[in-house]
Formats: sequence, C-alpha cells, structure tokens
Amino acid sequence: MNPQRFTIHLIRFGILAISVAALSGASFAQQGSQGSTSDASSLPKAQQVPPSGRATSGGGVQAQQSANGNGGTSSVNTVNSTIQVSGPYQGSIPDPNAPHGPLTLNIADAIGRGLRFNLGAISANSSVRQLRGQRLAALSLMLPNIYATLSETGAKIDLQAQGLTVIGTTTLPTTVGPFHYYSAFANVAENFSITSLHNLRQAQASADAAQMSAQDARELITLAVSGTYLQILASKANVASQEAQVKQAEATFKQSEDRYAAGTKPVIDRNRSFVEFHTEQQRLTSLRGDLVKQTMQLARLIGLPVGQLLTLTEDLPSHVPEAISLDDAIKLALDNRSDLKAARMQLKAASEAHRASKAEYLPAVAVDGDYGLQGINPNKGASVFQASGTVTIPIFQSGRVRADIEQADAALSQRQAEYADEAGIVELDVRQAYVDLQVATEQIAVARENRRVAAETLRESLDRFAAGVADSVEVVQSQETVASAERDYVSSLFSLNLSRISLARATGQAEQFIPNMLKGN
Repeated sequence: MNPQRFTIHLIRFGILAISVAALSGASFAQQGSQGSTSDASSLPKAQQVPPSGRATSGGGVQAQQSANGNGGTSSVNTVNSTIQVSGPYQGSIPDPNAPHGPLTLNIADAIGRGLRFNLGAISANSSVRQLRGQRLAALSLMLPNIYATLSETGAKIDLQAQGLTVIGTTTLPTTVGPFHYYSAFANVAENFSITSLHNLRQAQASADAAQMSAQDARELITLAVSGTYLQILASKANVASQEAQVKQAEATFKQSEDRYAAGTKPVIDRNRSFVEFHTEQQRLTSLRGDLVKQTMQLARLIGLPVGQLLTLTEDLPSHVPEAISLDDAIKLALDNRSDLKAARMQLKAASEAHRASKAEYLPAVAVDGDYGLQGINPNKGASVFQASGTVTIPIFQSGRVRADIEQADAALSQRQAEYADEAGIVELDVRQAYVDLQVATEQIAVARENRRVAAETLRESLDRFAAGVADSVEVVQSQETVASAERDYVSSLFSLNLSRISLARATGQAEQFIPNMLKGN
C-alpha cells in the first residue's frame, strides 16, 4: 500500500475513533449521572404492615346461649340457644359431582363437605395464596437475577448534531458510519441489605398468620355446619314429638265427638277438643316448614342444591361424657387456638417490619456483572466481561427512615395490644362455653323430670275423662303441658350438644372432636 494513502487512512480512523470515544464518553457520563441518582433512589425500603393484624369484618360463626324469660309457667326452658352464621360462611360453591336424588348424611359427612365447598374456606385459602405470593416477591429481592441478552446493532451518527465539527485544525466528517456490531452476554445482578432480609421474614410471618387464619376458618366452618346439623336434629325431634301430640289430640277429639253424639257430653267439650286438635295440626305444619328451611340452610353451607332431599342418620344424644376441667380447657385453648396463633404471627410480622425500618440506616450492597462475546460479526467476536460491586451508604434521606420507623412502631404497638386482647378473648370463650355447658347439663335433668311428670298427668287426665269425672278442659291443659315439656326437652338436648361443640371450638378442637361426637346415636 502507498505510504501516503496509509497515513491518510490512519488519520481518518483516528478521527473516527476519537469521535466515537467522545460520544461514548458523553453517553457514559450521562448514564453515570443517572446511575448515581438511581443508586440513591434504590436504597432498600422497609415493607410496612397495616396497623391492625386482624382481618376486616367478613362474617363469622357464633353459638350463643342466653336467658329465656318467656318460658311460661308450664315451661322449664330457661335458656335460648342459637347458632349464628354470617358473611361468607353462609354460602358455598356448588359441588360439581353432587349426587342426584335423596342423600343420606351423618355429621362427619356434612362437615367434610363444608370444609371442601364452604365459601369461608375458599376465601381464607385465597388470602393464604396471596400472602404466599408476597413472600415470594420478598424472596426474589434477595436472590440474584440471571438473564441473557443478544443484540445486533447498526448505527450511523450525525456528529454535527452532537456538536462535533472540528478537532483542532481537522474538520470532522458530517456523519460517522454506518457501523455494525453484535453482542451476546450472560448477566447477573444481586442486591443485598438487612432491610430486605427483615422484609422477607415479615412476609413469611404474614403468610404463616394467613395459614393460621385459614385453619381457624376451618374451625368456624365445622362449628357452623355442626350447629346447623344439630338444629335440624332438634327440629326433627320436635316434628316427631308433635306428630305424637297430633295423634293424641285427634284421639281425644274423636272421643269427645262420640260422646257428644251420644248426648253424654256438651258441645263445648267437643269444640274444645276440636280446637286443640287443629291447633296441634297447625303447629305440626309450622314445625315441618322450619325443618325444611333448616335443611336448605345446611345444603347451602356444604355445596349441595338447596332443593336436594337430605336425610340425617343421627339423633341428639341425651347422655354425654363429662367435660375436661376448666383449667385444662383454658390451657388447651391457649395452646391450640388458631386465631391466637395467627395473632402471634401478626405480632412477629410487625416486629420484623420494625427491624426492617431501622435497618434502612445500614449500607446496602449490589453486585452486577456480565460475560459474553462482542464483535463486528459472530465469527470475529471477542470474549468480554464486566463486573462491579457497589456499597450504598445512607447519609441523609430527609427523615424518610425516621418516618418509616414511626409507622412500624405504631403498628407494632397496635399488634401487641391485639395479641394480648386475643388471649383474653380465648379465655373468655372457654369460660362462657363452660358456663353454657353447666347450665344445659342442669336444665336437661329438670326437663327430663318435667317430661315424665307431664306424661303421667296426661295419662291420669285421659283416664278421668274416660271415666266421665273430668271434662275436656283438664285434658286440653294436660296435652298442652306435655307438648311444652317435649319442646323443652328437645330444646335442652339441643342446648346441651350446642354447648359441647361451642366448648370444642373455644378450645381449638372443633375439627378434631365434633365429627365423632354423635357416633352411636
């Protein structure tokens, strides 16, 4: 090659290299400036928790026993027991494989269906999945990001637009290029800070709390389904008892009508028996209606069509084993109640959030690197790499960290108070359930004796009526007394068994105890 031409090409190449370097330097300077701003804004920030760890009001299940002042002179029923279900626990998703036609259920089957299809369980499980996702997001900030990049670049640069026209006495060309190059890189980036570590622990504690809340939701579903199941058994017993009362009233009416036709009894006796017979019939109709509606409510709780015919295989037991002592029940509840465990996990999450906020004062470490090939074509690539480590030290952040610590401290104080309150709620639940069980146990003994006396009184009244020494007034009153005694007895059985499942729920043993409580009945 001609030396003069070689010199000219060398000068042009030098000018081109200087121009590209100048542009690259400006670009790198700009990127570096942006990077420093980015580093300041990317300092780790504590993930704050809501002040309260308790779930927003979403319904619940509660077995209640209250004093009943309307029993009347012939009634020994002094308590009113109910099972109250609200919110998502009232509903369910339909069982896609629900059997057609009549279905026979025991209490364990009903509870199993409730745990699978009740909306309360599904909502709780959705919350668990969401918080697990948040935990994974917090974990991802602790793990390295590894990725690959492939690029093919073609460029032509207008030097005059960049303000480059002359270097020294040399006039630069208007444009540089076109030029092409490719790159293939494996990249890794890792950021670590104490704040991110505590954020991860906070997310884990929150996920654990959600899991405990989901377990508590299972306890509530068990209480809701079993309480409704017991209510149906009580209604079924009332219907059976009322059917017997209707037959008795019908027999008395026919006897009065025969005697009126024979002229041995006045029409008023016949009319009293007639009214009593039809009153008992109407009462039976009402009780059957209640039974149908309660059965539909049970079907709604466990994912079955509300119109499906359900047959329950068990009866209310009248003799129950003695409960554990009050002190043992309280200890069992404090060790096993899932809602108390959830409150404990919520307190731990708030504590970790508080530590994360304090750790914002500490430096953060970042490591970035890449390795790959770069060149003008794939056949002429060169191995290149870049690695950098950065330590970002907070100096002044305009009170942002202090504000985060203040928020975290408020949430921690709130959750400490809520945990202490939750422990008090657990003990109160146990003590109230224990009182309900004692009251129901005493009432069942009184109701059983009252039932026996009422039956004897009715037999004596019927004998006196048959002998002609008593009128229908005495018989009607005796029949009403028997009917009231039967209702009181069934109500007492329901209260006794409802207080048993309430105590199981209060001690955190509902799902373990209730499915087996009616075996053999």
